[in-house]
Amino acid sequence: MVMGNLAAATLGAAMVYPGEGFDPLATLKTVQSERCTALYGVPTMFIAELDHPEFASFDLESLRTGIMAGAPCPIAVMRKVIDRMHMGQVTIAYGMTETSPVSFQSSTEDTIERRVSTIGRVHPHVEVKVVDGRGRLVPRGERGELCTRGYSVMSGYWGEEEKTREAIDAAGWMRTGDLATIDAEGYGNIVGRIKDMVIRGGENLYPREIEDYLLEHPKIQDVQVFGVADDRYGEELCAWIRVRAGETLTAEEARAFCEGQIAHNKIPRYVEFVEEFPLTVTGKAQKFLMRQAVEDRLGLKRAATA
Repeated sequence: MVMGNLAAATLGAAMVYPGEGFDPLATLKTVQSERCTALYGVPTMFIAELDHPEFASFDLESLRTGIMAGAPCPIAVMRKVIDRMHMGQVTIAYGMTETSPVSFQSSTEDTIERRVSTIGRVHPHVEVKVVDGRGRLVPRGERGELCTRGYSVMSGYWGEEEKTREAIDAAGWMRTGDLATIDAEGYGNIVGRIKDMVIRGGENLYPREIEDYLLEHPKIQDVQVFGVADDRYGEELCAWIRVRAGETLTAEEARAFCEGQIAHNKIPRYVEFVEEFPLTVTGKAQKFLMRQAVEDRLGLKRAATA
């Protein structure tokens, strides 16, 4: 299997490491040469592999399963992984380092629709709940902060008692900081990060929803949506877009793609094209750095609050 850039040829086989750091070409070569059956990684890794110029030259038919996790998994990307990488049994996992690390996971027996549109159901012996801003349970299907409790939750942050108390309450519930819904059948869905939520003119906007829609554009390889300061509305939406190799796209075309398809206030005011996103070592996008770069360059200042 490959996790990030980690692979194994058969069930029970030793892991195969294509390199010291993630490289999409090295991963594709390893999957083909070692006849790997599983591939693990974050969405940005799968996107890089799918869009590599040499992707079509590799035989990936040995693949059948794996996990996409570590960041919100775009539906469009999941479908491509299933269709083009032969990973019909790929699953989604959700969790945190602090929860050792998986709380939800889809099953290979779930329908493809369930696997591409949810994070599956809660793991055995783990409890979850979704609460509002005052800590009250919300009805099934409504969004709120996801909390989890059980054997997998960490004891605490080393040497940081105050930070631990902020994250874990007296009853042992870990606040994830993620906005989620849980449907009547127990399937969860992550709809955004609390810190990533954009409040524009008093309305809550969720970047994940906008990103999922923009990724349906055939010329867009990847996109990150975030909020930046605005004098009138408090915050405005900004989209950083990576265009597929050999394609061209304008900000006007990207906005026109959204017109009449998503609400007007969800269409990004600022659209910028970049070669790459600032990422953590595990491949997660760092939106706070994107926000800071745009605000500094455009001279946008956040209003002081009481």
